[in-house]
Amino acid sequence: MTTPAIGVLALQGDVREHLAALEAAGAAARTVRRPEELAAVDGLVIPGGESTTISKLATAFGLMEPLRERVRSGMPAYGSCAGMIMLADKILDPRSGQETVGGIDMIVRRNAFGRQNESFEASVEMAGVEGGPVEGVFIRAPWVESTGAEVEVLAVFDGHPVAVRQGPLLATAFHPELTGDHRVHRLFTGMVRSAAR
Repeated sequence: MTTPAIGVLALQGDVREHLAALEAAGAAARTVRRPEELAAVDGLVIPGGESTTISKLATAFGLMEPLRERVRSGMPAYGSCAGMIMLADKILDPRSGQETVGGIDMIVRRNAFGRQNESFEASVEMAGVEGGPVEGVFIRAPWVESTGAEVEVLAVFDGHPVAVRQGPLLATAFHPELTGDHRVHRLFTGMVRSAAR
């Protein structure tokens, strides 16, 4: 597979930026809002935004169970910021009724790095990404409190894991799609290609 079809969950958040980054990384990017669109992609990005809102909209659009089923069956998925929360098996401090897709054996803390006005950028050394550190944009970002034995920590910032991988699932607490650096999306696109072999 030279050009994998990678969807971006287009319910809320920075969808356009992920679509552009995926295209630059060699994928055929498309939006996913309905179960039939989810069924037509080889991998999925869950973007940043507001994790509670994404959870509620995924349920309202009939996507939560199909998402869980695709992830359980091995579809590669990448979550940035709120997407990291959506891929976590557990949230330390969930909002009432908040659900996740799950798949990564980790516990995350929402808004761990502070509120909107405490957002920041930082250079992050990330395993699996060549060419030096990536620039991480942290916007009300989560961090990983703990991980299971199968989870590989790819990056740590301020003493906390901020990028992890478990099999075909990748998650970052930061937003690489906002920087013009497409290396994280290239890493994920390569994961999608490998899963299709």
